[in-house]
Amino acid sequence: MVQILDSTLREGEQTPGVYFSPDKKLYIAQMLDQIGVDIIEVGNPAVDREIALAIQQIAHAGLKAKIGAHSLCTIDNVQQALDCGVEFLGVFFSVSQQRLETDYNICLNQAIDKIVEVISYAKLQQPNLLVRYTLEDTVRSPLENVIDAASAAVKAGANIISIADTTGYATPFYTSRSISFYVQTLKTELESRGFYPQIEVHCHNDKGLALANVLDAYRAGANIIDVAIMGLGERAGIVDLAELLINLIDMGEAEKQWQLNHLRDLYNFISEHSHIPIPPHQPIIGKNAFTHYAGVHVKAIGKDERLYQSLNPEILGCKSSLALGIQSGYAAMEMALKNIGREDIIFDKHLVAEILQRVKEIAKTGVSIDIDQELPSIVDSCYTRKSKK
Repeated sequence: MVQILDSTLREGEQTPGVYFSPDKKLYIAQMLDQIGVDIIEVGNPAVDREIALAIQQIAHAGLKAKIGAHSLCTIDNVQQALDCGVEFLGVFFSVSQQRLETDYNICLNQAIDKIVEVISYAKLQQPNLLVRYTLEDTVRSPLENVIDAASAAVKAGANIISIADTTGYATPFYTSRSISFYVQTLKTELESRGFYPQIEVHCHNDKGLALANVLDAYRAGANIIDVAIMGLGERAGIVDLAELLINLIDMGEAEKQWQLNHLRDLYNFISEHSHIPIPPHQPIIGKNAFTHYAGVHVKAIGKDERLYQSLNPEILGCKSSLALGIQSGYAAMEMALKNIGREDIIFDKHLVAEILQRVKEIAKTGVSIDIDQELPSIVDSCYTRKSKK
């Protein structure tokens, strides 16, 4: 069974302009725990005192999920994370040739020595600590560097090796650049050396392929997948939680392990407090995700929603709906009138046609028509005009 690591509170807060107070972070963590996320990554305590406070509060909140902190590959940063009382520690360090030469100005062996020193220190302080070593920019690093660094990290005590597509470079369409290739190769090479860590994947969405890449990794045997609410994160963000869960269920994961009916409330909370609106066409969670508009569609779903819907909205605790506008037909108007309790006028075809025409006229002005709020007044206006004739 695959595990989900939610990084909304760490990666998500790296979205420009996004900030969650410690109290809001606690509430978000509690909601994620209700949904059934396995690991909640709260942040790097070395960045800010408030982040450290949030990690401490969440770590002692009695949640079922493992609570984790993120850390630079330094003993000082690791100690600050351990002081917060976490069960999970993520340490990252790149072994790409360009990064070693241009940024760190060290060789691979020096990098590995540093990685081993920090992981060994963390495990010495807290033997039961779950340690993840992230090979930042994995898919643009020489494969031999990746294997050597990962092997050394596991030998030093790392439980998890994270394959990070830090720049959204990976693609499932070319083997040597696919996440699945790195998952399979790393597993095989580590097993040949007697190492059996869990493999995690962290995919950025720079080219819109993050979801495709993690599903590719899942099929290759990845054990942990990183996500964020609304796909928040650096630049174009990472994989969206709701989209991943729905696709994993479609691929055979048990639906009952996640409480999907809590997703909408959590997304609305994140949207409100990040000041980032949820696009209406966002899959799964967007306002229009289960809304039908075109006449042919509405007429068909009136008979069977499955004719134009592959997902059952009830698993998310919501229902399908319809929208009115220039694309609407007579069937849509009949359904809308039933929705507002005006079945009494459905048999007056001339009146219904007049109401539909008025709806289309309003829609052409670019005004959105809310069935519950605007339609009753349109009906009353058309009904009154007809009565005076």
